[in-house]
Amino acid sequence: MNVLVTGASGNVGSALVESLKLRPEVDAIVGVTRRVPDWHPDGVEWRPADITTDDLVPVFRGSDVVIHLAWAIQPARDPEGLWRTNVLGSQRVFEAAARAGVTSLVHASSVGAYSPAPPGTMVTESWPTHGVPQLGYSWQKAYVERLLDHFEAETGMPVARLRPALIFRRDVAHEIRRLFLGVVPTRMLGPWAGRAFEMLPARFQVLHSRDAADAFARAAATRATGAFNLAADPPLGSRRAPRWLAPVAHTVAAAAWRSHVSAAEPGWVDLALRAPLMDTTRARAELGWVPLRSAHVTLDELLDGLGHDARFPTPPLSSDGEADEPDRVGPTIDLTVEEQGSEALLGSRGDA
Repeated sequence: MNVLVTGASGNVGSALVESLKLRPEVDAIVGVTRRVPDWHPDGVEWRPADITTDDLVPVFRGSDVVIHLAWAIQPARDPEGLWRTNVLGSQRVFEAAARAGVTSLVHASSVGAYSPAPPGTMVTESWPTHGVPQLGYSWQKAYVERLLDHFEAETGMPVARLRPALIFRRDVAHEIRRLFLGVVPTRMLGPWAGRAFEMLPARFQVLHSRDAADAFARAAATRATGAFNLAADPPLGSRRAPRWLAPVAHTVAAAAWRSHVSAAEPGWVDLALRAPLMDTTRARAELGWVPLRSAHVTLDELLDGLGHDARFPTPPLSSDGEADEPDRVGPTIDLTVEEQGSEALLGSRGDA
């Protein structure tokens, strides 16, 4: 089995290529990145390509499975650029996979694709995926799920949609700070700071990057289909946080965003407050997947990494500059999806 991974030098991608190397079913691994890293793991072929502009068919040709991880979070102040990268770029990946003769697809969706739920609600994969409209990341993840609905119906290609919680590990801390925290100081952070998360006015889930990678590798190796929730136990946050903390958190986040102190949109607070908790029974039963690291271990690892500015030697995970500007989309991009407008998203169904 030949496996190709888009976004292979990022948080999950760099862990995934290592997981794929351990799978006996995998004969060859191709990593697709905009910038080829200096990191050269054995058995991985790097192919430079931009999903928004390049002809992806020759890049994908010869692959049996495509795992689509590539996604942009920044610059959040350029929503049009993020739309072109995340939504239209994903559409180009799916179409190229079909034209290149790929036989199955694994897509990185997210807990952010789910519709809001009452606090503490635990949901299965049948919960509606309309996203949280206040956050571009969320509703774009939901929109791409609609693209997959049409893609599956039109091509019949087996598609797995993995919906992980927030994904962390120690050596992606530098990227997390750059993407979300901006100039917020993190050098004083350490594992002790994890206790503060127990006071957050919401319950949320996290997942270690290597446990996420294991799930993606299993889905590719088994040609899995359908949606799979991924999260580690236990959920973090407080069950009994005072109600006033939620509006205060949103106000602070909005002020930090407007003043350019923080790189994170205030909509991330809305997602944290409104996203459901995910039941991971299906992934455990059908993929044989069990996360090896608890939520507390994962969070402590990230906080320690933030305190030491830990980074991994690939361009997305070690860059000292601003978050990458999405490449401008040329005239070859199919704008059909963009022209559908938001009603297509808001009226869409959930996925089982």
